[in-house]
Amino acid sequence: MLQLQSVTKSFLADNYALHPISLEVADNELLVILGSSGSGKSTLLKLINRLLLPSSGKIIYKQRDLSSYELVPLRRSIGYVFQNIGLLPHQSVAENVSTVPHLQGATTQECEKIAEKYLAMVNLDPDEYGHRRPDELSGGQQQRVGVARALATEADLLLMDEPFGALDSITRDQLQQELLKLKQQLGKTIVFVTHDIFEALTLADRIAVLHQGQLHQVGSKHDIVNQPATDFVRDLFNKPLQQLTSLSIHTDDH
Repeated sequence: MLQLQSVTKSFLADNYALHPISLEVADNELLVILGSSGSGKSTLLKLINRLLLPSSGKIIYKQRDLSSYELVPLRRSIGYVFQNIGLLPHQSVAENVSTVPHLQGATTQECEKIAEKYLAMVNLDPDEYGHRRPDELSGGQQQRVGVARALATEADLLLMDEPFGALDSITRDQLQQELLKLKQQLGKTIVFVTHDIFEALTLADRIAVLHQGQLHQVGSKHDIVNQPATDFVRDLFNKPLQQLTSLSIHTDDH
C-alpha cells in the first residue's frame, strides 16, 4: 500500500525534522507512529498526504511515486482525521460528512445517503444528529463525525493525527474499540499518530517509534516491548509497564 524510501524533511539547512526514514505499510494494516511532541510524527503524516514535500527520498503509494499524482484528487482519495477535527461550523453534521462526495459531484440525495451510512457506522443516529451543527455536539461526537467524514471518502488509506488526544479517557477507550471494529469491518489501511503508549499498544498491528526525527524501531507490539532495538525504546516502554505492574500488585493487595 505505502512505502517510504529514505525520506527526509528539513525546514532549514542541516536542521532535519525527519532523518532518513524507510518503512512499509501493508494493506489492511494499522501502523501506529508513536513519539513525543517534536518527534516528527505529524510531519511524517503530512508528507504522506503531500501537505509537505520531502527534502529527499521517495514515497510510493499504490506502486506509484506520490509526486506523480494530481494533488487534489490524491488528497480527496486519502481519509484524514485531525485532533482538532476541523469540521465546518456553518454546515450540518450530514453536510460535513459528505464534503468529499459532494466535491466529487455526488447529488444531494446521494450525499444524504452517504451521510446516513457513515454516521450510523460511527454510532451516531443520522436522524438525531445529521441536521445539527458541530457546536451542538460533544467532543467525542465531533470526533466521530470526523471519522465518518474520512470514511465517506471511501479511501483505502486513512491518516489519523492524534484524533483522540483531547478526549477524556472513557470516550477515548470507546472510540479506540470502535476504530478497531471499523478496521476489521471495512478492511482499511490506517496510519495512526499518537504520543500515548497505551493507545499504541491497544490499536497497533505494528508500532513505529520516532524520537527527534529518527526512526528507532518498527515492529510488532511483542517485539517492541520484549526486544527493544535502542535504549530509548527500552526506556520509553519500561516506565509505564512498571507502573502497570505496580498498580496491579497494589490492587491485588486490597
